[in-house]
Amino acid sequence: MKPEIAISSNFGTVDSVRGSVVDIRFDEHLPAIYSLLHANEGKIAIEVLAQLDAHHVRGIALTPTQGLARGARVDDTGGPLQAPVGKGILARMFDVFGNAIDNQEMPVDVQWRSVHQVPPALVRRSTKSEIFETGIKVIDVLVPLERGGKAGLFGGAGVGKTVLLTEMIHNMIGHQDGVSIFCGIGERCREGEELYREMKEAGVLPNMVMIFGQMDEPPGSRFRVGHAALTMAEYFRDDEQREVLLLIDNIFRFIQAGMEVSGLMGQMPSRLGYQPTMGTELSRLEERIANTDTGAITSIQAVYVPADDLTDPAAVHTFAHLSASIVLSRKRASEGLYPAIDLLQSSSKMSTPGIVGERHYLLAREIRQTLAQYENLKDVIAMLGLEQLSPDDRKVVARARRLERFFTQPFFATEQFSGIKGKLVSLKDSLDGCERILHDEFKDYPERSLYMIGAIDEALKKPAPDKQQDEAGPEKKPQPTTEKAAATHES
Repeated sequence: MKPEIAISSNFGTVDSVRGSVVDIRFDEHLPAIYSLLHANEGKIAIEVLAQLDAHHVRGIALTPTQGLARGARVDDTGGPLQAPVGKGILARMFDVFGNAIDNQEMPVDVQWRSVHQVPPALVRRSTKSEIFETGIKVIDVLVPLERGGKAGLFGGAGVGKTVLLTEMIHNMIGHQDGVSIFCGIGERCREGEELYREMKEAGVLPNMVMIFGQMDEPPGSRFRVGHAALTMAEYFRDDEQREVLLLIDNIFRFIQAGMEVSGLMGQMPSRLGYQPTMGTELSRLEERIANTDTGAITSIQAVYVPADDLTDPAAVHTFAHLSASIVLSRKRASEGLYPAIDLLQSSSKMSTPGIVGERHYLLAREIRQTLAQYENLKDVIAMLGLEQLSPDDRKVVARARRLERFFTQPFFATEQFSGIKGKLVSLKDSLDGCERILHDEFKDYPERSLYMIGAIDEALKKPAPDKQQDEAGPEKKPQPTTEKAAATHES
């Protein structure tokens, strides 16, 4: 049960209200920084952010301040903002205060912990870099994620962000006995409702927690929802010793909320109007996402880049914390190549021989080289046709197009829409498939035999290869005259 709001022996009165900023006078003793205060019989929550003098504190309201007047009584709760933790929070949806917002009763078997926790001590952190297998071919081969690390997910609307996140949640819960936590920072109400419904239909809700600081809420609320989600994640990592997948959408909105709070508190703005403490605030959140001796919190964060400017301070500070960047491509989505991950723009710091192994590293490098050569040849194909390429270049094109189609994968999250059974592919099967394609083992098989399959052997069960085709395979047909048509042409 949520703790009852008690009348405090330490109380003050409102001196001034300026939007979300409230100055309060205390005659006895000042509340500590980050203390939670209640006004108007608990309807208004205020977090202390500064002590102005011996009798005054300045706080930021976490709820709308309508109805708050000068002289109103303010009670000190004696502690910071708290979040519910425990098995009872699974399959539920909460706001930043731990209130259930899914039209169900509050869970009873929960504890309440402060959202302000320190990052794990260095002696508790794991010094070994491990790969977090997702069961998704293209990510495991080209953009391996770090167990206990942070990955950025860059993509616009309609390119498959939510589907990709849903699939990772499904694979995490179904095959690694993990817990997934979705944190919506500045989310639209519609998006939260849709995601809740999709997760329920996909059957992944029982081992998932959702927490939202919605777009219409005050900046203080949006600024703290990430810390509340991490408190929940730390419980499952440290107390339950389970793997945790933390999904944050959108980390830029966390920085944006901090910028609003900083401006309201009267701090001098830094470059481009950002708060001077942005680096510290982001680090306090990101450093709690770690791999320890009891488990790991692996985070995938949607990142908005303002005006596509990668030198923007928000992007620069966020990139410093990420170990992998997954870029979604609208062009690939329009071609039906799902997941629509841009194979050349995406990258991972885990792709080194010492971490993924020599074979994996060399294979990934050869795949990128093949795809880059194909990208360079697309203009020639569009203008002159495939027949004008040299035999070696035609082989490169055939390999690249087969790799692109092999990297497509049917998802469990989309079974009900596509009618195709979802596939989970191990890293070994993914690497074997790529290696066999690069060795031209499937040069006589049509490209469509590699489309939307799991392991490479499934291609052998599709219609037999056309013996009339030469080494260029299905590419040896009259080609469309535009690059887009060439890219989407199926044999």
